[in-house]
Amino acid sequence: MSDTVLVRAAAAEVRSDAPGSLITLLAESPAFTANRATLDAGVVGTPAHFHTRATELFLVLGGSLQVLTGDELHTLDEGDFLAVPPHVPHAFGPAAGSSADVLVAFTPGMDRFGYYRLLDRVARGEADPKEIGESGARYDNHYVDSPVWSRARATSASR
Repeated sequence: MSDTVLVRAAAAEVRSDAPGSLITLLAESPAFTANRATLDAGVVGTPAHFHTRATELFLVLGGSLQVLTGDELHTLDEGDFLAVPPHVPHAFGPAAGSSADVLVAFTPGMDRFGYYRLLDRVARGEADPKEIGESGARYDNHYVDSPVWSRARATSASR
């Protein structure tokens, strides 16, 4: 039996966690989980968080992405790749004045599609935002305070 995974773009499920932020669900398996994040210019992006069980991988397909790793800010451009190991706080959003199109993957795979669907329901007013915080253990998504990220996104939004 083959472990090949093929997802046709037309068949992929697309969710949104905020206006101008689309999450295309590509594959969820024990080996890896993958999605495509399409972020319009001015989108705030993700809050600072970490995972305990998986490395998160970013490949910028287009535009520019601002990423926090620990207390460092990086700007990734088209073709740039970043791997964030478990337990490292990180966050990401489009760089100031840019949109971003990003392939995001986790290895090993983890339950993320349920998390993205929850974000979509919250964004549409169909679920309580407190469910996001309550789902941290289930989806291995642990939020942390990051003054560096808060300042960076405030600066990015004002440009």
